[in-house]
Order: sequence, then structure tokens, then C-alpha cells
Amino acid sequence: MAERLTLDLSAPPSIPEDGIAAAEAVLRSGWTHRYGETLGDASEAALLEAEFAAHLGTRYCVAVNSCGSAMYLALLCTGVRPGDRVLMNAFTLAPVPGAVAHAGAEHVLVEVTPDLVIDLDDLVRKAQASGARHLLLSHMRGHIADMTRLMAICDDLGVAVIEDCAHTMGARWAGRPTGTFGQAGCFSLQAYKHVNAGEGGLIATDDEDVAARAILHSGSYMLYRQHRARPSDEVFARWKDVTPNYSMRMSNLVAAVARPQIGLLAERARIWNDRYGRLAGLLRAIPGLRLPHRPQEEEFVQSSIQFAVADLEEAAFTSFLARCRARGVYLKWFGAREAEGYTSVSGQWRYLADPHTPPGTAKVLERLCDMRIPLALTEADCETVARIVAEELAAAKGG
Repeated sequence: MAERLTLDLSAPPSIPEDGIAAAEAVLRSGWTHRYGETLGDASEAALLEAEFAAHLGTRYCVAVNSCGSAMYLALLCTGVRPGDRVLMNAFTLAPVPGAVAHAGAEHVLVEVTPDLVIDLDDLVRKAQASGARHLLLSHMRGHIADMTRLMAICDDLGVAVIEDCAHTMGARWAGRPTGTFGQAGCFSLQAYKHVNAGEGGLIATDDEDVAARAILHSGSYMLYRQHRARPSDEVFARWKDVTPNYSMRMSNLVAAVARPQIGLLAERARIWNDRYGRLAGLLRAIPGLRLPHRPQEEEFVQSSIQFAVADLEEAAFTSFLARCRARGVYLKWFGAREAEGYTSVSGQWRYLADPHTPPGTAKVLERLCDMRIPLALTEADCETVARIVAEELAAAKGG
């Protein structure tokens, strides 16, 4: 019988015992909503914001109900208006273009390179041609572009940067955390991310007006003083009477589950990166596979791995994927003709004014495989994954 991987690769990080205890305490108290007339600034949500801001090194943090909401509010609070053009990676997940659409803006798709980062030369071309003044930059699947060069380009062109850090919590470029380069960084607490609270988002920023507006938009009513990581009352005075309440706030229950996991990020990063390194070394040794280049300046936290398969026709490639899946190695394919599960590409987003996948990006995704790395993956599991991939690739090639 053919060897099979028994571990579920889709398994999210487990909730630590102190997170379970904190959630139970919230449930027993009944204070699941983050605001209350007598709560003060010691709610679970307020504490999470302050702790994450301190962890990241930003002045402010605003907790909301999802990373999609975080990106929408970040766009709104940095000046995007209906009809504006927003630059974004052509390779990303659906909540990113969803946030642009939510803001009523027009998508400007920028190519990605074979190393799965935004193409900076194409960024210059698209910014100049479109006149866009915002970039919603996705650090897709944990791959970080040359942020030094990117910020120099955007500063020169007058383009404001919003970072989608759903896949890079704890990661850095040249020693600086992702989420601290642009006007705002947006982080995810969705179950498959680095902190698992089921759902939730965090907006990190040093801009007092962005923070105040995001707090008010998220649904603080006039209880904004119950935020710890917040601007002064003088800043809120500029915005409190002219900012709609969109009810996108985070609950205390979600925050209670998330807070204990912030302190686990370093250990989780160590495990993820160790398993990524082992898998990368094994997969690189298989003829016909290419893995993205990782620059020395990129300090990633890699909870997934990507590789491209060369020289396989579509029928053989889909057979390879199916045979790997039958043996427990679930590989996602972003280049598929139809969206499936969480994976889709820009040509499949029919709500765009011009739905298409730019040619360079289409080529990159044509045979791109994507696999989650659960924390429970062992060294032996890494070897099993590599053997299954090698055997099924050889079979697909008729070897």
C-alpha cells in the first residue's frame, strides 16, 4: 500500500489553555461586548490593542471583526473615496480586492514576480499610468517584497501604502516589522493565521487621525476613551461628529482567545520556519520543482510553502494534484480555471471593472502549488510529504 500522510495539513493552531480560560471567564461574566458604561479601558479588546501595539512598536492599534474590515477601514481612513484607483497585487486572496470594492474604488492590478512578490517595475508603470495614490500591498503567503525600494518608489510617486499582513505577523524586512512601513498595517486573527481567534483583524498605525477615525468607524459610539492604544481627545474632537459607525468592532471573546497567543508568536515562528526550511530543502532536490528565492533581508514567518512545477501539461498536473491529495498531501492550485475553496485569481473576480489576470502573473500561477504547514507537522512528516510529491510527480511525468 502506498505511503500516506495521516496528519491533516489544514489543522489550525490550537488554542492555549490560558486562552480557553480567558474565554470562559468572559462568557461567565457576560461582558462579551467590548464597550460598557462602567467598563473603563480594561476590556479584553482594549488590552489586546495595547499589547499588540507594544509588540509591533506602533503608537496605535484598533481591533475589528476581520482583516477584511481592517483593510477596508484603513483604505477609508487614509483617504480612499468611491471611484479612486487603488493599486494591488494581482496575486492575493479575495478579501483584498473585496476591501477595495467595499470602498467603492477601482482595482489596478500589478504583476507579481516568480518569487511571488509584487513586481516593482510594473508598480511604477501602473502607478504612473493610472494616477492611483494608494497601494494595498499584500505580503501574500508570507513573501515580502524589497520594502526599502518599494517605499522609496511610493514616496517618490506620492502613493500611500496600506500593508496586508495577514500572512506576516511577526515577520520583518531588514529588521523592521511588516505593518510598520506604510500608513497602516492590517493583521488577521482568522483560524489559519499566526494567531487563531477564529476571526478578527487588527489595524496598526502611527497616524493619529487614521487611528481615531478607525475607532469611530469600527463602532465605538462615544466610548472611544475605553481604548488604551488611542489618540488624544483633541484628535477625536475633529472626527467624532462626522464619522459613521459601521459596527465592525471586535468582541471581548475574540480578544480573550487572541491575547495569550501574542506571546507564543516567537516559538510558533521557530517551529514554522524550521519545518519550512526542512520542506524547502527536500523539495528543491526534486527535479522539476522551483521554490521562490528568499532574500537575506526577509525575516519570514512561514506557515505555508509554495513551489512551481515545470514541464507538465494541465491534465498531467491535475492528475498529480489528485494523486497527492489521495495520499494526504493536499496541494492548492491558484492557477486553476475555476475558483476552489479559498483560492482564486483576479481573472475570476467578475465584479472588477476589468476582470483579468495579468500575463506575467498568469504565467507565475500556471503550475503553482501551495501547501499549509501546520504546527503539528513533524520532521518525519516533512520527509513523507517530499517522498509523496516526488513519487507522484514522477508518475505524472510517466516515470
